[in-house]
Amino acid sequence: MKEELITEVMQQMLPYLDNAQMKQLKQAMELILFRYEVTSVEDKREVDDSNDLIDKFIAAKKIEGCSEKTLKYYKTTIDALVSSLGKNVRHIVTEDLRSYLTEYQSRNNSSRVTIDNIRRILSSFFSWLEEEDYIIKSPVRRIHKVKTASNIKETYSDEELEKMRDSCKEQRDLAMIDMLASTGMRIGEMVLLNRDDIDFTERECVVFGKGDKERIVYFDARTKLHLKGYLDSRTDDNPALFVTLRAPYKRVHIGGIEHRFREMGKRLKISKVHPHKFRRTLATMAIDKGMPIEQLQRLLGHQRIDTTLQYAMVKQSNVKNAHRKYIG
Repeated sequence: MKEELITEVMQQMLPYLDNAQMKQLKQAMELILFRYEVTSVEDKREVDDSNDLIDKFIAAKKIEGCSEKTLKYYKTTIDALVSSLGKNVRHIVTEDLRSYLTEYQSRNNSSRVTIDNIRRILSSFFSWLEEEDYIIKSPVRRIHKVKTASNIKETYSDEELEKMRDSCKEQRDLAMIDMLASTGMRIGEMVLLNRDDIDFTERECVVFGKGDKERIVYFDARTKLHLKGYLDSRTDDNPALFVTLRAPYKRVHIGGIEHRFREMGKRLKISKVHPHKFRRTLATMAIDKGMPIEQLQRLLGHQRIDTTLQYAMVKQSNVKNAHRKYIG
């Protein structure tokens, strides 16, 4: 109770005192209150404004350009914390968060990556509360990044790509494989494309990535031929670049493409066939062939270069050749 009282007083004085004065105030209150027993008056309880603060945070993130999917993930994660702890967010301390993350991991058998994602979201939320002067100090400051194993994620081999192409009985499927493999675009970006978005002369198209950020991607000559063949074979008037195979022809959805690729993988006995794997394959191939990481970052539409490096798994044979070239 004493700690909550000190915190509440300091929050009230935050606009009027600097950091050094706040520290002195805290020390003085701790010294004085040590001699007293502090109890709360039930009929004068503090109003819990946690939900209001969470809504304000989500609104701030929306203005920053976060997608609806990201905003929903943020809100769900923070709501789960508040519901579990049953405390006003202003009174949540570091130990509360450590206990919550530990229990969450144990209860759900979550991976370290999942736990670090939760920690990262909570850090963003409490840092925002601190910046907006709703709290004095973020309780996540002392909770460091969770160490995760560096797993080398799989990519498609040239042989696997050709097997998938050869197995396609529908021109649409062949065009989708080529589009993903040559551009490195996200599946969510591809399903939003329209026919008019494609510039066959320059072999490029404009896509809208995360946060509605616009960028140009490029495709190769093979993709151009297969895409033109697919579009010429269509009899519908749907403006979407890729549509369902049967009438009424509608724009394809991410789930439908993922399911079709999974079934293709099972049929061909290729491990983990998924649209995102084409993106990772292109990134790895580009790095192996010497594309500067800054250019690859722009091509993939990454805000931070660290994200690009996670996609690009450099082959050990290339490291050996580079050592011989530059050092040996």
